[in-house]
Amino acid sequence: QVQLVESGGGLVQPGGSLRLSCTTSRTIYSFTSMAWYRQAPGKQRELVANMLSSGTKTYADSVKGRFTISKDGAKNTVYLQMNALKPEDTAIYYCRAGTGGQQPYWGQGTQVTVSS
Repeated sequence: QVQLVESGGGLVQPGGSLRLSCTTSRTIYSFTSMAWYRQAPGKQRELVANMLSSGTKTYADSVKGRFTISKDGAKNTVYLQMNALKPEDTAIYYCRAGTGGQQPYWGQGTQVTVSS
């Protein structure tokens, strides 16, 4: 069973930064994609950033220019660098590993709260 473990969430003031990490129990190169999603209270889960195995990256319009997805293959870890955080970025952030035709794997989530 593949496990994804997120970390790095917390409380930050508006305009601040956080870096989320997602470490997998299997080499990240075995996945077709790695992505970050988020879910705010009362809202549906939404895609924040996606990175294909080719290296192509896409972002939600709401985070473009502020968030960056990256990976460290040696550490089997994917990161989400979040800058210029806004209160509307408050949510539980989830890591997702795509497997092509099979069900993706999800982490347990990490809470990000942006508040003064």
